[in-house]
Amino acid sequence: MKKFSLIILALAMMASCAAPEQPVKEPVEVNDGVFIHMTHGHDNPHRVLMPLQMAAMMATDKDVLIYMDIDAVKLLTKDAEDVAYAHFTPLKESLANLLEMGVTIFACPGCMKAHEIEEADLMEGIQVAQKEKFFSFTDGNMVSLTY
Repeated sequence: MKKFSLIILALAMMASCAAPEQPVKEPVEVNDGVFIHMTHGHDNPHRVLMPLQMAAMMATDKDVLIYMDIDAVKLLTKDAEDVAYAHFTPLKESLANLLEMGVTIFACPGCMKAHEIEEADLMEGIQVAQKEKFFSFTDGNMVSLTY
């Protein structure tokens, strides 16, 4: 009987040390994201305006981040020439619409430096890319499109 009491006591002590029950978490709705990488500038208007059209379509229900580097950073300056092509919405109107929709538009800092572009030269709403923000723009799955 003494052994039985010790076993019961040991089981009771172990039960009191067990991890507390975790509350059930409610599912959180997350958006999937679209990462659009643009490299071309004024020399290729189709490759400039097509991804901006895609971004506008996706931004209606997805998180969208546009990363512009190489020659594309030259499109983001306040004094950049507008770009128009075929049936696409022109560059400056597209950028303004996307920013209004909450799309993040990043300019590559290294490419800005190569083209002697300062942060103050960028259009309002355009951000200099930061590594941490690349990984936090969406909580869901991510699709990447490169132009």
